[in-house]
Amino acid sequence: MISALSGFALIGIIVLAGWATGRWGRLPENAEATLGRLVYSVLTPCLLFTGVAGADLRALLSEPLLVSTTAALLCFGLHALLIRRRDRGARIVGALAAGYTNANYIGIPVATYVLGDAALVVPIVMLQLLIVTPVALALLESATAGHASVRSAVTMPLRNPLIIAVGSGALLAATGLRLPALLADPVATVGAAAVPVVLLAFGMSLSRRPVLEPGTDRVATVAAVALKTTGMPALAFLLALALGLPRDAAFAVTVLAALPTAQNIFLYAQRFDAGLLLARDAVFLSTVLCVPVLLVITVLFTL
Repeated sequence: MISALSGFALIGIIVLAGWATGRWGRLPENAEATLGRLVYSVLTPCLLFTGVAGADLRALLSEPLLVSTTAALLCFGLHALLIRRRDRGARIVGALAAGYTNANYIGIPVATYVLGDAALVVPIVMLQLLIVTPVALALLESATAGHASVRSAVTMPLRNPLIIAVGSGALLAATGLRLPALLADPVATVGAAAVPVVLLAFGMSLSRRPVLEPGTDRVATVAAVALKTTGMPALAFLLALALGLPRDAAFAVTVLAALPTAQNIFLYAQRFDAGLLLARDAVFLSTVLCVPVLLVITVLFTL
């Protein structure tokens, strides 16, 4: 568990660097938004393409993933039901914050050092990249673009760089094709910059406005954080019991469900200008709170 905390420390240091840059770096007012657009349009598509292209799609068929998926969908739905009187974009972002897991940057070290197998988190990463992300982006674009024609709705996925990246990567994974190293290596290198730059932009946003400041949607934020840090692992545990999963598998799905909200939600909120402060605060608070939650889960399963 102590080794797993290195993932949190790494995130904290990069976010702190972004906070200091935003506070004293004398950057232009639009620096944060510019970074967000760069990540959304270039860096993250490269990261998603590389990850999905090298994945084994058969990992999507497993009982533990069924538990993780059901727990996430329940949290999405519960938040949407609890927080009704908001604009559609903010409700979508809030629902995502309640159930979209940081399965990559936090999930991998936690799976490695707490569960003893980094591969346990791979199906969740794939599910979120291949299914949840495209659906969420399509909903956000529809919610923030206003009324759209049928043609616009049909072609929407073809105009989104993240969906294009996921779809292209899935095609390569399904067919077994691989890009030549001359192309794959530059794409992978550019993609590797996505997470650090997102964290820097996230830290910069914290320097401008404090967490849960007056005027923010505190109810929606607290609901999202509560569902993500306690509701989702509780649901995963109960579902694991209902399906009769072995103790080790139940422990794994419960721990992975307790992972914090992914920074991608902040990126999506920034790109579509919907629920931005909600996403930022939910990511920050769930990341801080998930550490004691993970410790409690680990202790309870060792009793």
